[in-house]
Amino acid sequence: MVSIHPFTAVRPRPDLAQEVAAVPYDVVTADEARDCLRRHPLSFLSVSRSDALLPGIPPSDAAVYLGARERFLQLIRDGVLVRDDRPSLSLYRVEQEGMAFTGLVCTVEVEDYRTGLIRRHELTRYDKEQDRTRHIDTVNAHTGLVFLVYRDASGIGLFVESMIRPGTEPVARVKAPSGAVHQVFRVDDPASVATLQRLFAPVDRLYIADGHHRAASAVNVALARSAEGRSTPESGRFMAVLFSHDRVRIHGYSRLVTDLGGSSLEGFLARVAGRFRAEAAPRPDPVSREMRPTDAPNARTHVIHLYLGGRWHEISRQVPGSPPGAPPSLDVTTLQEEILGPLLGIADPRRDPRLQYISGNLPLSSLEEMVDSGRFAAAFAMQPASIETVMAVADAGGIMPPKSTWFEPKLYSGLVVHTLD
Repeated sequence: MVSIHPFTAVRPRPDLAQEVAAVPYDVVTADEARDCLRRHPLSFLSVSRSDALLPGIPPSDAAVYLGARERFLQLIRDGVLVRDDRPSLSLYRVEQEGMAFTGLVCTVEVEDYRTGLIRRHELTRYDKEQDRTRHIDTVNAHTGLVFLVYRDASGIGLFVESMIRPGTEPVARVKAPSGAVHQVFRVDDPASVATLQRLFAPVDRLYIADGHHRAASAVNVALARSAEGRSTPESGRFMAVLFSHDRVRIHGYSRLVTDLGGSSLEGFLARVAGRFRAEAAPRPDPVSREMRPTDAPNARTHVIHLYLGGRWHEISRQVPGSPPGAPPSLDVTTLQEEILGPLLGIADPRRDPRLQYISGNLPLSSLEEMVDSGRFAAAFAMQPASIETVMAVADAGGIMPPKSTWFEPKLYSGLVVHTLD
């Protein structure tokens, strides 16, 4: 069974939370981070993307990581970030588009990751993993949250939500440019902490939704410090936010290709039709993020939507049978194995410059605009995988292709930090 722990958090001063809160380090370039820091000098990007403050220096230079540590300590010295007086848990609530998502911020055991109680569904890249490993070890802190999901069979999520009572004041409140409101509530009452630990004790596994590199890097740091004789109880844990499986939202990740592999529009569509059932699809509403297929997708049908030549096409095929215990057959895998690879020659979806990914929070009309502009030859809109599918892949030891899922809510960095001492 998994264990959750309170910790003595470092947080922004409540009146400065809006200025400190930052998007995750890996969704902005150094130039974008630099521009943000010019407008918001207290942004936590100065810690999580310290390379933005050192233009001309390679991002892997030791000075970048030392700069992140110094900036973190300076924010504490200046009173921008403040350390709690005792261990606590936190509730992280996001309100957006008429929905509310509430997760529990805690630390979890590195050993639970190593033994498979905390499960993954994506591979990590060596360079990104090494970057965060050096960052965590040098800064001596976990500066970003790992987004974990648990299968909730007993109403834990409802109880967590009920802990935020009307009139309760958050320790941080941030309004995003999108209009989403992020709030963090501290839970430091020993009885409440004990109740939450008791409720989570029967949970037999957790699933990484977002933050595979942060989790793997935290494990690297823990193992290295243990081997060097400088481990602490906190270095053997990493910071995470836990959401009930039925209280998250998943979008598909769209794909765009720059060319059709030498085929004409008609020729490419004919080649696709040789492998799938293909039919015209209605144009989606301009603000829609997912297509609504003419035949609703189910576990026995792969459904992909192709935008080509100013028109949408629905392509589908029956899911082949698989042996018991095998990972579920995924739409994104079928796209790669039946279209991107054999028809377009895109063998490495992680590195081929002809293939671009578009996050699932953008409307489908943005795909139309990018193809109609001539920048791309075609777009593939993917139906979102269900959370049950993601958990089933992880349980079977499977790996989903890159950019298979876009989880919501998206969480800010800097609102809660876990130090390793």
